Amino acid sequence: MSNQLPVYIQIHDQLKSEIEQGVWKIGDRLPSERELAIKFNVSRMTLRQAIQNLADEGILERKIGSGTYVAREKVQEKMSGATSFTEIMESQNRVPSSRTISYFLTSPSSSEMEKLQLSKEDTILRMERIRFADDIPICFEIASIPQSIIDGYSKAEITESLYRILEEKGGNKIGAANQTISAILASEKIAEYLDVKRGDAVLRLRQISYFEDGTPFEYVRTQYVGDRFEFYLER
Repeated sequence: MSNQLPVYIQIHDQLKSEIEQGVWKIGDRLPSERELAIKFNVSRMTLRQAIQNLADEGILERKIGSGTYVAREKVQEKMSGATSFTEIMESQNRVPSSRTISYFLTSPSSSEMEKLQLSKEDTILRMERIRFADDIPICFEIASIPQSIIDGYSKAEITESLYRILEEKGGNKIGAANQTISAILASEKIAEYLDVKRGDAVLRLRQISYFEDGTPFEYVRTQYVGDRFEFYLER
């Protein structure tokens, strides 16, 4: 390879171009480092530098003991207010779906009372769901919603797209959201739900969503697979 650019960048650019052209598709396993080093007539160290750059950019994914794969594009959520999972998926041409783990009415906990401005006499709907994009598990969520807000709606309506039903059928305007993010390790239960290994990194989001009039209508605790989802800020 002859060019003014460093050799590892030339390899980086060629592999990236091949991926963009469909030579390597999402989920495909690349040849071994030895095979690629022979193909490009470079040392394995130079080849590894190109591969690492592509991995840092999220184009490739390195799996210990398995190999290097073309990474799936991460689902993105812009942190600028309350947005439904369904809307995020549809905006990125993904097919959203969910599997309900539990769904029941109960008394709110002290934290749910605080977040949703409720009293111990109130009742909430608490539901646990696994959310998918194109049949790939993205997150596990526990959502708490005041019963008074969802009275009259069916379970199917609530689990399919709560925000859309609240706006289109309930005439509510979705407003702001308070969001807190932290990194944790997946428990055995979460690992099974999200098809990851126990101890893998996950992103934990706590969110309180409000109507435009300032009324809180949902308190959600969600755990996202770190390598399938990312948040970004826009100023």
